[in-house]
Amino acid sequence: MTIYNGRHRQGLKAFHVIAKPLKTNTHIEDRKWLANFLTDWTEEDFLHVAPSDEFYIYVVRKPNHQNDRIWARSIEDISDDERYREMVYNATCIGVFVMFTAKKLLWVLKEYGQSWDGAYFRDTVLRQQVIPFLRDSSNVLDTNEVIFLHDKAPCMKANATQHLLEDENVNFWGNSIWPGNSPDMNPAENIGAIIKDKVEELMANEDRRSRYNYDALKTNLENTLKDLENDTDLFIDLLCSMRKRFDALKAADGGHTKF
Repeated sequence: MTIYNGRHRQGLKAFHVIAKPLKTNTHIEDRKWLANFLTDWTEEDFLHVAPSDEFYIYVVRKPNHQNDRIWARSIEDISDDERYREMVYNATCIGVFVMFTAKKLLWVLKEYGQSWDGAYFRDTVLRQQVIPFLRDSSNVLDTNEVIFLHDKAPCMKANATQHLLEDENVNFWGNSIWPGNSPDMNPAENIGAIIKDKVEELMANEDRRSRYNYDALKTNLENTLKDLENDTDLFIDLLCSMRKRFDALKAADGGHTKF
């Protein structure tokens, strides 16, 4: 109350951080189109998909954004609400790229949380890791049938990235197929959630000195990823769930699903 009253005397008001609408009409129409496009796909067909995603693991867990507040004199003073969602400034983190098939998990770490710029994504992630991985028959059910899936992150939807995949003859769902704002359709999001929960559990068991230590974070993250590399039961379950995801998407008329 002391802080609240002090800010009130300064003429400041508390505004909740409200997330922007999840899906526009364009997103909804694109999602409906993809659900119709995949109507005849079976669970076995989805076993040839290689979903991927990138995310960050933080030494300090971010707070609950539903409870975030922005202090300003008026709503007009808030120029970009997204930057206020970060409560821990310069938090230590590691970027993680994951992709999985019915046979194996591929992962790439980007230390100290640098942004996933297009050049790094193309040269280090795609050229050095993803493309050779998908061409290795020990990693996929059929090298001629595998389909690379990634969301519409800027590094993926860039024309240079789309052209690279085309030039390398990689089967992928590009900008004209995959809809924006559709994490519920991408099972790689579930892999990310599993990794984050496991790493957080391991970090919580560290002694107080190591709990917020970068080296401890990296070690626990690498161990978690190695343990998941060959969990084919999990990978197959998630890939087969794509049939249910798109059925649910069609039932929701392009809207949000429970996945």
